[in-house]
Amino acid sequence: MIKRQLYNTLKERLNGDKAIILIGPRQTGKTTLIKALLKEEKEHLFLNGDDPVVRDELAAANTEKLKQIIGNHSIIFIDEAQRVKNIGLTLKMITDQFSSVRLLVSGSSALEINQEITEPLTGRKWEYQLYPVSWSELLTHLGYIVTQQQLEIRLVYGMYPEVITAHARGEGKEVLQQLTSSYLYQDVLSVAGIRKPEIIEKLLQALAYQVGSEVSYNELANTLGIDKNTVSHYLNILEKTFVIFRLQPYSRNLRNEISSTRKIYFYDNGIRNSLISNYAPLEFRQDKGALWENFIIAERIKQNHYQKRFTNTYFWRTRQQQEVDYLEEKDGDLYAFEFKLSNQKKAKFPLTFTRAYPDAKQQSITPENFLEFVM
Repeated sequence: MIKRQLYNTLKERLNGDKAIILIGPRQTGKTTLIKALLKEEKEHLFLNGDDPVVRDELAAANTEKLKQIIGNHSIIFIDEAQRVKNIGLTLKMITDQFSSVRLLVSGSSALEINQEITEPLTGRKWEYQLYPVSWSELLTHLGYIVTQQQLEIRLVYGMYPEVITAHARGEGKEVLQQLTSSYLYQDVLSVAGIRKPEIIEKLLQALAYQVGSEVSYNELANTLGIDKNTVSHYLNILEKTFVIFRLQPYSRNLRNEISSTRKIYFYDNGIRNSLISNYAPLEFRQDKGALWENFIIAERIKQNHYQKRFTNTYFWRTRQQQEVDYLEEKDGDLYAFEFKLSNQKKAKFPLTFTRAYPDAKQQSITPENFLEFVM
């Protein structure tokens, strides 16, 4: 098992009096992580929200029924809690009426988790997100040399735990296809109540081809034959189900700075490549630069969360097509990054940007120096 960065954090929180909420995509290892956390805890109860009996019992629970369900257990783990109707009120009853019970909850949809749990558990929870395996976690697991040898493979096949394991058996493509069809479409469609799955499929493929580029909601709407508001709604769902994330443009000083478009990235390169069925090696790809950019930014997002680095993230571009790949704003300081897959290519930051933001710290990230950026 690959040890996850959140393990020690969750271990410490387990001794507290608040519920622990762990969200993230399916198959990223949420259940495995919490079960490893509870391995030494004998008095714990595991309840699977995918089980219809569990769903029915928890959905209709009152204090007396909860006493029967909890019994003598001091720790309760409810997996895929968003599947349980009115789970927020049930969790609130547990935290209010059974103060000695430690509560752990996992879910694969931030949309449903937030709707059902956030308000009832206000002030009663710690919330964390588990991503696909991080480069730091892989490095700790495999060692520096082996991990470096896998860089190009991970740019194509991504960082899902099962994909990492399956690739060694030559089954990486099959596992990725299963992940895409099972968790991606089914979870997204069930959350959204979308009756035309082909629309979501076409939208995801369009996004996959435009990864790292500015996305026009109007163009997407015209391509898919739906209205702009529906596109925005679907993108919000894809973000809340941990398929994609968006960067907004940085705009402070210049009249010609882009201020309304978005860049869209995938949390995992493998999922992106699976959507367009392209597993070609890096040397034969036209999109290698986009893969590098998507990979690096996704890894940075993971570390910012795990390391509790509270930053605002952006891209920068003018109407004259001058651009900076990625910006972070933290404690009043601005950091600008360009991503180059070739170590020989030197990043040149636009003169317009450096004049407008002379105090911004600038850095080019390549395979030669990326390690510090993603750790």
